[in-house]
Amino acid sequence: MAKPAPKFGPEALKFLRALKRNNRREWFQPRKEQYERDVRAPMQAIVEQLAIDMRALAPEVVVDPKKAIFRIYRDTRFGDDKTPYKTNIAASFGWRGLPRWEGAGLYFQLSHEDVWIGGGMYQPPTPLLQKVREHIVDNHRRLRSIVESAGFKRVVGKLEGETLQRVPRGFDPEHPAAEFLRHRQFLAGRELPPTISSSARFYPTLIETFKTIVPVVRFLNEPLKGGR
Repeated sequence: MAKPAPKFGPEALKFLRALKRNNRREWFQPRKEQYERDVRAPMQAIVEQLAIDMRALAPEVVVDPKKAIFRIYRDTRFGDDKTPYKTNIAASFGWRGLPRWEGAGLYFQLSHEDVWIGGGMYQPPTPLLQKVREHIVDNHRRLRSIVESAGFKRVVGKLEGETLQRVPRGFDPEHPAAEFLRHRQFLAGRELPPTISSSARFYPTLIETFKTIVPVVRFLNEPLKGGR
């Protein structure tokens, strides 16, 4: 009998919903084992299965079960929000040959409000963004063929992210890819009801979404060191 696809149980959503209402150390600490069992353990199982499946789907994607999952503890040093815990659980997957936080990658999260599955390039530093824009100028037809394909539109809609009002200096404002050159972020993904996390459809949906997004992630990483 085939092994069932990994997913969260309904207890994960229940815990995250309660954490949103009780984001305090005195509430969380007595329930830390419950968090580890109901939230982190299923996430660990999902990431471990992804580490196997992504080898065939996109071997360039680094799926490290020991490093992919974000810690629940918030950094409260610099913001006004002093609540100590994140109210979601998330994992990110970088690109082989690039530092973890450089280039484009994949990401998903579960919160009490939604499931978000997607990827792209979130906050590229200026030198990397310049390389990506130059790459778009020379390869805009291929990028367009990816993001305007029927499958991409059906699964994630369109390429999103913050954009400039004008084409950046040094690039032709009349270039056929002007709308792509205005991007400061390159993001694609889908937002789903949180209840899908405990459904048999969850893991297949995760794989389908990543499979759809990998071509644009690969394209964005091509001009960077280690991109293919």
